[in-house]
Amino acid sequence: MTNALEVMRTRTVLRNYAPRPVEDALVEDILEAMVAAPTASNKQAWSFVVVREPRTVRLVRAFAPGVIGTPAFLVVACVDRSRTDRLPGQISQKIYQTSKLCVAMAVENLLLAAHTLGLGGCPVSSFRERQLRDLLALPDHIEPLLVVPVGYPAEPPTPSDRRDKNEVISRERWERDASAGTSA
Repeated sequence: MTNALEVMRTRTVLRNYAPRPVEDALVEDILEAMVAAPTASNKQAWSFVVVREPRTVRLVRAFAPGVIGTPAFLVVACVDRSRTDRLPGQISQKIYQTSKLCVAMAVENLLLAAHTLGLGGCPVSSFRERQLRDLLALPDHIEPLLVVPVGYPAEPPTPSDRRDKNEVISRERWERDASAGTSA
């Protein structure tokens, strides 16, 4: 079994994909990992559209400028409002906001599973919602949140720079040196 901590430390964004399809079994493994993500109150207020047809992938890319390169497939991660709007007022809104975080956790699981299997991806939030809805026949209660391209790397991915953990983590209470250049 792959060391989970190593997978988390080495996962990086992938935007340059090899022109190679991803095997069905790997796609299914990734999707199973995705829906195993934590979900608040077990609402599972998410829905996903997997796009593998090359023509449809190209069309989604036309409406999602953040999708760079040509991935083997895409996952459109959505909030299912029919599972969040059942409760009154502020409770419904709170569940809706929390459900967006749950979708993001599912996407993180997808990205970690992809990396474990030698693939990669990049969550994208820049897309034309109306066109994406029409193209994928999304009903009104399904709200697209992220488009996630996935594929094999065309070249070894380069890790992005990260802030030092001591710069972003406080222990027990917030402590930052005001002279260190942090701003409010």
